[in-house]
Amino acid sequence: MTIGQQRALRILQVVGGMERAGTETWLLNVLRRIDRDRFQMDFLVHQLQPCAYNDEVLALGSRIIPCLNQKQPWLYARNFNRILREHGPYDIVHSHVHHFSGYILRLAQQAGVPVRIAHSHIDTSSIEARTGLRRRLYYILTKWWIARYATQGLGASCQAAADLFGSAWKTDPRWQTLYCGINLTPFQNVVDPTTVRTEFNLPANAFVIGHVGRLEKQKNHQFLIDIAVELVKRDPNIYLLLVGDGSLSSVIQQRVAQLGLTERVLFAGSRPDVPRLMLGAMDIFLFPSLYEGLGLVLVEAQAAGLPCIFSDVVPEEADVVKPLLHRISLSQPASIWADTVMYIKQNKQSINQLQALATVEKSGFEIVKGVKELEFYYTNCLN
Repeated sequence: MTIGQQRALRILQVVGGMERAGTETWLLNVLRRIDRDRFQMDFLVHQLQPCAYNDEVLALGSRIIPCLNQKQPWLYARNFNRILREHGPYDIVHSHVHHFSGYILRLAQQAGVPVRIAHSHIDTSSIEARTGLRRRLYYILTKWWIARYATQGLGASCQAAADLFGSAWKTDPRWQTLYCGINLTPFQNVVDPTTVRTEFNLPANAFVIGHVGRLEKQKNHQFLIDIAVELVKRDPNIYLLLVGDGSLSSVIQQRVAQLGLTERVLFAGSRPDVPRLMLGAMDIFLFPSLYEGLGLVLVEAQAAGLPCIFSDVVPEEADVVKPLLHRISLSQPASIWADTVMYIKQNKQSINQLQALATVEKSGFEIVKGVKELEFYYTNCLN
């Protein structure tokens, strides 16, 4: 009889914090749907402050366990080993913190954890090449630790896998891709656009460009504002709705004010109702990220039936509803991106929201299907 049949597998998920972000939202959706009699998940986090998903994680029977001192390896190791002693034993350590996963899986191996999974959710290769010597040495060391101490590895896309496991990752049977699914149920709801837009004081004839993402450098909000400048010159009824929060929030808001766009750029902050905003407030989804592992929010925008304009660094696995998609190189100026917005505004789409949703439902991004795949993966790792 296998371990999985005898008792629940105990899995320690390692994340920065259970914030409202792509990887963390996926993990919460997994926790909601996984067979909790067979799989017991706890969450090791790198912060003390409460996060958006903490209450629900606890309500679902999981623990949130802080492990601090990331920048002091010896202290972190002591904290990590204490956590394994006090809360373990764990059958699986599943780490989602990219390069730092190398150190975590090294500690897990030394502590005797049998299954150690590195999960790559992002492709940072474009910025790794431009960093200083000290940082490059850190990347080399942590990737070497991953290669040595990970028993398995997952990539959110082929690009994400290559970034963490190397360009020849397909030749190593430990590494594979696993699409992180999304909850499509909210996209089946009927949403009244008038009600949603009234909440943001949007005029009835407003044409709304939407973006969902943390206000961090990766998401390229400065360029979003440049595009908004071009669009407002061409159409007085265009608005930009930004959903998310982050360390650059005040910087972006200040720039918007300096450009005289305060009435045109709306900051919605971190929201639990992203599907509702996509269905009820947005006309187009704009996603000029500097790098991505996959871009789950782009798949959500397709489920909402939104035309999507996005950077060419986004992995092609995110291309689900082809008639909605418009890739543009980041080397193109804001004026070209604005031209594409105006073209879409003036031309009717060839697919409606229900058709788009049906296409996403048949893809590999449906959460129920994804959870079943993850359950099989965990069980197979131990068997």
